[in-house]
Amino acid sequence: MAAPDGTLNCEDYSMFQMMEAHLSRDKAIKACIAQTSEVVGQLREQRVKDSENLALIKQLRKEQTKLKLMQSELNVEEVVNDRSLKVFNERCRIHYTPPKVK
Repeated sequence: MAAPDGTLNCEDYSMFQMMEAHLSRDKAIKACIAQTSEVVGQLREQRVKDSENLALIKQLRKEQTKLKLMQSELNVEEVVNDRSLKVFNERCRIHYTPPKVK
């Protein structure tokens, strides 16, 4: 798979594995955040109507915790993406420069 000068290997890895994987994970995490945010909004509306329902309050806290975890996962993914691109640039900068994602 690797060309004698290393060009094909760096280009293939960048374009078809690393960058697409990052974009795919980013999109999936954002979709989960959007869905969980919607659930949290609905539970907040229900809590306004029935503020004494302990099961509802417990469910709201659970969903809020899930939302916070997903948001922190998005931050972790950004760090992983930045570090991966940094390593890629260090290893393959002679052979190939990937296009900017953002």
